[in-house]
Amino acid sequence: MYESDAGLLAPGRAGSPAEAATGDHAFLQALLDAEAALSRARSATGTAPSWAGEAITEAADARRFDVREIALRARSGGNPVIPLVSALSSAVDESVRPFVHQGATSQDILDTAAMLVASRTLALVLGDLDRTAEALARLAAEHRDTPMPGRTLTQHAVPTAFGLKVAGWRSLVLDARDRLRAVRESLPAQLGGAAGTLAAFSADPADPGAPEGIALVAAYARETGLAEPSLPWHTLRTPVADLAGALAFTAGALGKTAADVLVLSRTEIAEVAEGSGGGSSAMPHKANPVRATLIAAAARRAPGAAATLLASLAAEDERPAGAWHAEWEPLRDLLRLVGGAARDAADLAEGLRVFPSAMDRHLGLTGGLIVSERLAAVAAARVGPARAREILTEAARLARDTGRPLTETLAGQPAFAGLDLTELTDPAAWTGCAGPLTDRALERR
Repeated sequence: MYESDAGLLAPGRAGSPAEAATGDHAFLQALLDAEAALSRARSATGTAPSWAGEAITEAADARRFDVREIALRARSGGNPVIPLVSALSSAVDESVRPFVHQGATSQDILDTAAMLVASRTLALVLGDLDRTAEALARLAAEHRDTPMPGRTLTQHAVPTAFGLKVAGWRSLVLDARDRLRAVRESLPAQLGGAAGTLAAFSADPADPGAPEGIALVAAYARETGLAEPSLPWHTLRTPVADLAGALAFTAGALGKTAADVLVLSRTEIAEVAEGSGGGSSAMPHKANPVRATLIAAAARRAPGAAATLLASLAAEDERPAGAWHAEWEPLRDLLRLVGGAARDAADLAEGLRVFPSAMDRHLGLTGGLIVSERLAAVAAARVGPARAREILTEAARLARDTGRPLTETLAGQPAFAGLDLTELTDPAAWTGCAGPLTDRALERR
């Protein structure tokens, strides 16, 4: 018995708007929309009667067709357009049938449908990215001056501010948004005919080089709402490669936030927590960072799907065997992965809980060592850089070995005579330009 893909093993995209926008019925409707747009474009350019475009558009409703039957029949020709054209032709009056799919090749319709699905899905993703950016902006402003340990190579480095970290997350989200916007605006329709020459679109069969074909491409693009291509791109896969790159970048950009949240929400760190953590089947006490986990999973999977799409750039001849076919599933996977991750990122950002007291407590874990860089700069002004480094290196070693505060191991050093070491080793006072940098980042819209 056939059952549709309900997303049982894909909680990241299950129930997301992107899932519905990329499902089999959505793709089927996009294929029909591409066919209907072609018929209307032919009517608009005088290469088909107006009544034909109207009739085909009326019949092009996915609810009238059996998507599973079309999928099974697609095996004989290697793509779903061939059986769909047959089914669409049967759904219209006999007088209209000659104008169904007239002059097009299967790749024209499937490529155009894929761009329609991508455009519709990206609109949803962009909405979630805007939600994420807005929530992160509020969080960064609220915690502009909240000090926390900066960590490099897993270790405490120097103090920073949580607001600056969040501003960095937001910056990546905006980078992703800008890339996806640009790609969405450039997604093109596809129309070239059998080998990309537009020969079958002339009003005069005796003159396949007549200009009607080029005019038809422009009309077709208008009818689909997609960009007009300068050339048929059957084997010139820049649109798909650009889309793949932008989607993979978006998954990685959201993955950075997820990676930080996963680290900072560890039990022994607990500087942040998801607003509504997930449960465990075995441990009732757990509140797992599920949103961040699902985003991290998407960020790991996206590059593989993008790699397949980039590999398909090497496509032979005027229309390829295999390279084009290899794109369909990974493109849908990428759209779903990013759509689910964007939905989860917005929920994560809007509900994230922050615990400044834990951050403050962790700043003191090293007994002042976290500000050794700043102390070295103070000492260098008095005894020179080389001697300052020697003093701080030895004092830090003693502090680590003995467990004594850094202020004690520095006591009596001429380099710090007359200075308040307690004040100098206060981590909260040494977050550098974190605040102004956060302000600067939040100016970006």
